[in-house]
Amino acid sequence: MMNEAQQVEALVFALIDPATREEALLELSKKRENFPELAPYLWHSCGAIAALLQEIVSVYPQLQPPSLTAQASNRVCNALALLQCVASHNETRTLFLQAHMPLFLYPFLSNPSRTRPFEYLRLTSLGVIGALVKVDDTDVINFLLSTEIIPLCLKTMELGTELSKTVATFIVQKILLDDAGLSYICASGDRFFAVTNTLYSMVIAMGQNGPSQRLLKHIVRCYLRLSDNLRAREALRSCLPELLHNTQFTACLQSDELTRRWLAQLLINVGFHESAAALGPVEVMA
Repeated sequence: MMNEAQQVEALVFALIDPATREEALLELSKKRENFPELAPYLWHSCGAIAALLQEIVSVYPQLQPPSLTAQASNRVCNALALLQCVASHNETRTLFLQAHMPLFLYPFLSNPSRTRPFEYLRLTSLGVIGALVKVDDTDVINFLLSTEIIPLCLKTMELGTELSKTVATFIVQKILLDDAGLSYICASGDRFFAVTNTLYSMVIAMGQNGPSQRLLKHIVRCYLRLSDNLRAREALRSCLPELLHNTQFTACLQSDELTRRWLAQLLINVGFHESAAALGPVEVMA
């Protein structure tokens, strides 16, 4: 009986053969959590990454006009899940970037269709980018900035489901937390207002549909980081959503001490001290 490493080797070999690829994709995606070295196996196995790219590009013709089926979407998402594994691993992350692999995902992020097969594809693609930014690495941020990831994330923040909006906002947050990312976004009014207009629209939508705590957390953190830039801080005084001053709206953060601290600090940074005080006793940052 084969041990797990031998099973993975057999599945990677099956991945290369188009006749056995679909089942191999499914089985390998199930083994991601239990086999930490799957990423190096995939990257260094001749033909494995090429097979994953074949799966991705094979559905490009179905993006416009939108004709992607649920079955095709699931199959590509299994390939994307394996790429996320490669993007997450310390040994393969840099190689993944050097090969410009994220660019193959961007057509999925730019497609405006809101149907379930496309949303699933969008969310899984965001998961790959999210895996890259989870590790604080300036090389990752510089690469993403050079490939115009921010407009693609903003598009998802406007039209995606709550979950894909949350992941896209997390990616923007991680870019902003890097000094190069903050400088890039604040370097021009167009970039700054593209980001803040999208954040503003998301807050307004939550005011109508009810706030999501996890999404609001990332929005507040983005605003707070923007307020670290002095020019951006001045602009935020006039473009911060009034709902962030509304204690009824922000009541969903009552159990989230960290986000309440972020919000209080944001309000203080932009000069709304009374609104910060209305949040109740909360320790702001030094």
